[in-house]
Amino acid sequence: MTMNSPQKLTHLDEAGAAHQVDVGSKEITRREAVAKGSILMQPETLALIKAGQVAKGDVFATARLAGIMGAKRTSDLIPLCHVLPLDQVQVDLEIDENRSAVDVTATAKITARTGVEMEALTAVMTAALTIYDMCKAADRSMRIQDVRLVRKSGGKSGDYVAEE
Repeated sequence: MTMNSPQKLTHLDEAGAAHQVDVGSKEITRREAVAKGSILMQPETLALIKAGQVAKGDVFATARLAGIMGAKRTSDLIPLCHVLPLDQVQVDLEIDENRSAVDVTATAKITARTGVEMEALTAVMTAALTIYDMCKAADRSMRIQDVRLVRKSGGKSGDYVAEE
């Protein structure tokens, strides 16, 4: 795992007030972030998804699109995020029968002055929330968990890979 040494929080000024970071002088580089998370559910709910029998429609297609849309709208949701011209957002969904879960992985790519970690994380959450919304009539006990950044590359702070 690569970790940065402790630094001051970039979104706070000298007086401790929140502000948006000025990225105008930063170098434009290729950046990528990968985030993951899971939504756990009852085995019967997972069976409905697999069989395509969820009343609201195709859960995976809808969640995939929602994740992409969420990444594109991150700056509308997170107050200090910059509006970013994303090069690509990919959302992958995988069934884990043993855990009765759907694992969500989002990859966001950009060529810009700031990173795309928040966009990848927002894509995971939006996709998982969409699965919840589409399946809640069958299972209100679903749990979204373990949403985290697993990898990022590019930019001044360098690469990061989370411990598994």
